Amino acid sequence: MNNQVKFYFSDKRIGVRMNGVKDIKLIAGSSHPELAQEIAKLLKIKLTPVTLTRFPNDNLFCRIEESIRGDDVFILQTSSRPVNDMLMELLLMIDAAKYASAARITAILPYYPYVRSDKKDQPRIPVTARLVADLLQTAGAERLLTMDLHALQILSFSRIPADQLLSISVVEEYLRKKDLSNTVIVSPDVGGLHRARFYAKKLDLPLAIMDKRRDKKNQKVKMGVIIGDVLGKNAIVIDDEITTGSTLFETVSALKKAKAKDILAVCMHAVFAQSTEKKLTQSPLKELIVTNTVPLKARSKKIKILSIASILAQAIRRVHEGASVSELFS
Repeated sequence: MNNQVKFYFSDKRIGVRMNGVKDIKLIAGSSHPELAQEIAKLLKIKLTPVTLTRFPNDNLFCRIEESIRGDDVFILQTSSRPVNDMLMELLLMIDAAKYASAARITAILPYYPYVRSDKKDQPRIPVTARLVADLLQTAGAERLLTMDLHALQILSFSRIPADQLLSISVVEEYLRKKDLSNTVIVSPDVGGLHRARFYAKKLDLPLAIMDKRRDKKNQKVKMGVIIGDVLGKNAIVIDDEITTGSTLFETVSALKKAKAKDILAVCMHAVFAQSTEKKLTQSPLKELIVTNTVPLKARSKKIKILSIASILAQAIRRVHEGASVSELFS
């Protein structure tokens, strides 16, 4: 896809980087084959074939179809529907790689499973995001790569090395092609302030914050006051994901009432509900910018999909070579 971060690999195949470790092997589950192929092409390697089937009793079966003994294995699986099946596939692939004597196993989850179940905010509920981290380690993962987390504490749930990759490089490159001279970055709530502030700093733009509240009875989103100047300005709303779009579309409505001009939105994970695209068509939102951390077949012309394959490919190369992953965002 266009609008990718430009980077270059050597013409030589990536070879031995760690003592006793041979090559990079990239394995992909059934959640996002297009993204896996794009990453493999950038790394100039072939995907390692894996068989994933379902028995008549609904049990899943996994078999890696070539030797990965002594290799640096990266397993890609995002949290797309059906989420529980995709998670189980990932655990089986990790376990299979462990028993196939992989030198190291890194799980790559562009969109982390159960990412919003990250705290105990009600009685007698699980913290499922932490349970996922425990399951990955138990299965045999030795490292974790994920993207644009809903909350930073999810990284601390993992007892194995974990890195959060950010899609801001590809988003920033795309946004800088637009006229940002009269633009303000908007956070839809206080919880997303750190994310919006990061974008505002990168793009050297002012910041505004919405006072979002939920009705205790029906959980509907209500927008209160806007902290910041949006009058007569173009606005870019920054959020980590969009599912039903209730927060985003209420934010857009509040901004329009406050006399903002053109409104764009950046939502990294496009986890669309069934009615989201219809709501988008009816909304005054001018453009919705998302990434391909989850597969999305967009019909609306308002949707712009940016690829994060180059970011993941660079991270894989750096992990394999023992280089810093955080330098990608410095």
